Amino acid sequence: MTGSDARVGDLDERTVLAHILDRVGPTDALLGPGDDAAVLAAPGGRIVASVDTLVHGPDFRTAWTDGFSLGWKAAAVNLADIAAMGARPTSLLVALAMPPETTLGEVGAIADGLRAACAELAPGCAVDGGDLAVSDTLTAAVTALGVLEGTEPVTRSGARAGDVLAVSGRLGPAARGLSLLFERFRDGEGRPVPPRTADLTGDERADLDAQLRPRPPIADGRRAAEAGATAMMDVSDGLLLDAARMARASAVTLDIDSSALGGDVPMALTGGEDHALLATFPAGVRLPGSFAAIGRVRQGAAPGVLVDGEEPRGRGGWDPYQDWDRGRG
Repeated sequence: MTGSDARVGDLDERTVLAHILDRVGPTDALLGPGDDAAVLAAPGGRIVASVDTLVHGPDFRTAWTDGFSLGWKAAAVNLADIAAMGARPTSLLVALAMPPETTLGEVGAIADGLRAACAELAPGCAVDGGDLAVSDTLTAAVTALGVLEGTEPVTRSGARAGDVLAVSGRLGPAARGLSLLFERFRDGEGRPVPPRTADLTGDERADLDAQLRPRPPIADGRRAAEAGATAMMDVSDGLLLDAARMARASAVTLDIDSSALGGDVPMALTGGEDHALLATFPAGVRLPGSFAAIGRVRQGAAPGVLVDGEEPRGRGGWDPYQDWDRGRG
């Protein structure tokens, strides 16, 4: 039995792998899945690499996230890390650890989400290999690779006093979507229940989609590198927290103008998982793509972040080691 209801615990690895490869589609690798490793071309001779892991519990809940959304998000968060270095994503290596009761249909949905995210967010990027394992905890670990195509990598440490601080992508919707899940879609004992989208407003549905299927501005990473960005990073844990990381790496002060953040300033400052791109550019440079100025880089007495010239209170973001409450659903 190999229908969509078949459980991976009742199948062999070859059958599950074949089902995934049929879904993720073709690859441009010199040697793709089928051997012990893939063989990839490296235009320009340098490769940018990153890895991110989504674990059931701290990173997603199966009651809230279907297989397609899990595959999409697993791809999107890794593509954003490659884009944040100014590179073009070219390849994903995906490792799935699944409980035995996971159905083949659920596995196929994850593969569909991976393929769809690559096609929409980073055309030309594909799943070129990976691994399968059995685990009590559903886990998707993705290694993303990209190429620089003649430019230097854009790191967090290059911001200079006088630069313009800019962001591409939205800030806040994904965090609002997560709050919506915890506030509205748990039972009386705190366990997650599937979202009833019919009960949501249009704005709430958009926030929920931003949490479950983020759409980082991947192409703007290359555009920023080509425009001369001096520093850049993916905003995954909250603007204040991630900006502080850039400030420390560059030994500067980032002064954020709250009026440039839109209506929901608190969520824009502290929310995470939108995977917007935060970058600095020399003064006078025309901001590329969808980048918009949100502040300035200053030389302060100590590296840090200001909001409207004042020090913000609190850490201002998400730390998985400190902030995950096992009891929350």
